[in-house]
Amino acid sequence: MELLRMMKMGTVLIVDDEKSVRDSIRMILEYEGYGVQFAENGPQALARIQGGEIHLVLLDVKMAGMDGLEVLQKIREKNNDLPVVMISGHGTIETAVEATKLGAFDFLPKPLDRDKLIITVRNALERARLTEEYRSLQERVEGKFQLLGESPRMKEILALIGRVAPTDARVLITGENGTGKELVARAIHRQSKRRDKQFVEVNCAAIPAELIESELFGHEKGSFTGATAQRIGKFEQANGGTLFLDEIGDMSLNAQAKVLRALEEGKIERVGGNKLIPVDVRVIAATNKNIPEAIKNGTFREDLYHRLRVIPIHVPPLRERREDIPVLVKAFVEDVCARNGIALKRVSPEGMRRLEARDWPGNVRELRNAIERLVILSPGQEVDMNLLDPPAAGTSAEFEDILGKGGTFQEFKDRAEAAFIRRQLERHRWNVSKTAEALNIQRSHLYTKMKKYGLMKEGEG
Repeated sequence: MELLRMMKMGTVLIVDDEKSVRDSIRMILEYEGYGVQFAENGPQALARIQGGEIHLVLLDVKMAGMDGLEVLQKIREKNNDLPVVMISGHGTIETAVEATKLGAFDFLPKPLDRDKLIITVRNALERARLTEEYRSLQERVEGKFQLLGESPRMKEILALIGRVAPTDARVLITGENGTGKELVARAIHRQSKRRDKQFVEVNCAAIPAELIESELFGHEKGSFTGATAQRIGKFEQANGGTLFLDEIGDMSLNAQAKVLRALEEGKIERVGGNKLIPVDVRVIAATNKNIPEAIKNGTFREDLYHRLRVIPIHVPPLRERREDIPVLVKAFVEDVCARNGIALKRVSPEGMRRLEARDWPGNVRELRNAIERLVILSPGQEVDMNLLDPPAAGTSAEFEDILGKGGTFQEFKDRAEAAFIRRQLERHRWNVSKTAEALNIQRSHLYTKMKKYGLMKEGEG
């Protein structure tokens, strides 16, 4: 029972070349209920860490051979989460600062104060526990929205993320609404060296132009009407971590200039302030806009575009990777059932074919919402695909467009026929034979209609 209690409290590795120090620390920690292991030197300590369940390291700075700072550096190369408290009888401010830079949790001088030691050990283990809980929660939350897909396009993106994430290179993510641009940004952050720091998101399209600078850079008290207190901006909040500028194409030119300056100098200035504040931020931007076109129109700075687009990643729309739909549907069905306490439902092969045939103008976001609706409303164990209609978002707008153009009755019929044939071609992945069979017309007749209305697959012709 005593051993079990110590395991729950945590195991502390004491690394010191003086036996008397090791013994005195051991007595204090074991009395408090902690498990204890020993190491007399650096190599022995690294072997203990690699071979056993160590939750905290108390590490002497001055040791023969490999000193404590070298050991700390080697620990950090392999384990960034293990808390390490440095102890030294010859402690200096310089040594303490260096240890902190290398990732030490705290620095305790010898002779060790019993109460200070206990508090430090307790705090270090508690922070490690909270970090682990946060990471576990984050994985569960983000796991629901992770990038899924087995298509060649998605595999390319996942491989690119794996190469880019460990660097500090800026990334510009492009793609239609709902394709998963934010998920790409989060995946990059999650696999980066900054994963333990903040991921701060700014939706540039949702913030009024007059407030975007305050949102990004913060402001000083009294800098403008309503500024009743100092505000820390998103750049400062993301210091050490990742700043995700979503919908960057909607940012005002004035704000663009300040973002460019921040990227070039690594410093920001709060609105109403006169002091440059250093920030260490990795910027990832995303947009559904055609930025080169915006540059031509004078609404986006070309120099900022090149600063942001060090690594470009384009997320394709769902209609260009239909083979990913079954993977996404399976994940969404399981998630909806689990969240709502519903027995796991299934999608029939025919139902899956219907889902694959759709265009999904809202992309993955639209598909997810549709699956949630279908699962919740379907009374049986099988998802009722009849609930999928009326058709997906965008069809109503398309019909209104056909009606709204006016013209003669024949022109209206031609527009409606062209839209209907295009929809059927897309549903059958532009297989003319299958489309003609579904429409119950001759293939040659369908070709004539396609030529008449200029219908061709995107990228052809």
